[in-house]
Amino acid sequence: MDLQIDDSVLVSDYMSGDERALEILINRHNQRLSSFIYSKVQDREVTEDIFQDTFMKVIRTLKRGSYNEEGKFLPWVMRIAYNLIMDHFRRNKRLPKFQSNGDFNIFSVIGDEQLNAESQLIKDQIDCDLEQLIEELPEDQKKVLFMRIYQDMSFKEIAENTGVSINTALGRMRYALINIRKVIERNDIVLTN
Repeated sequence: MDLQIDDSVLVSDYMSGDERALEILINRHNQRLSSFIYSKVQDREVTEDIFQDTFMKVIRTLKRGSYNEEGKFLPWVMRIAYNLIMDHFRRNKRLPKFQSNGDFNIFSVIGDEQLNAESQLIKDQIDCDLEQLIEELPEDQKKVLFMRIYQDMSFKEIAENTGVSINTALGRMRYALINIRKVIERNDIVLTN
């Protein structure tokens, strides 16, 4: 099967009973999705678990026939993974890990970049509010913002993925931020704790 087949075609093939189509989709997005999850949880085993849970959810949704994200398979999968990552943090209220070389070093714990549980919950809430604001943006701005924030893509990658120039991608990001600011002001939303 040709690896250049569009995601949406593979999705509908899988929904029609072609198990191989899902395998291609998983292989195609494995690296980006794993990197995305790992960048948030910083743990190989947890990354693997969340990756598998993500695709279990994908499979259940597709088998039920309730997938309707036309042509947006990867952002949809990333959103599922992101929600599972947030669930993981809420469940574990995890303390930062530290590397031990035999000497206990308190700074390896408190100096860690991980947020404490309370800050993490506040950040999760802000992320959730922000996601709702992003939903109100025009499609082209929403796509650029999502790729930049949730997929950690460079503007060069965004330009290549959306088929526009880097300047256009930057412009869309700028307008997206301006529009989010307007929505925040219009609705008197407070994004700080």
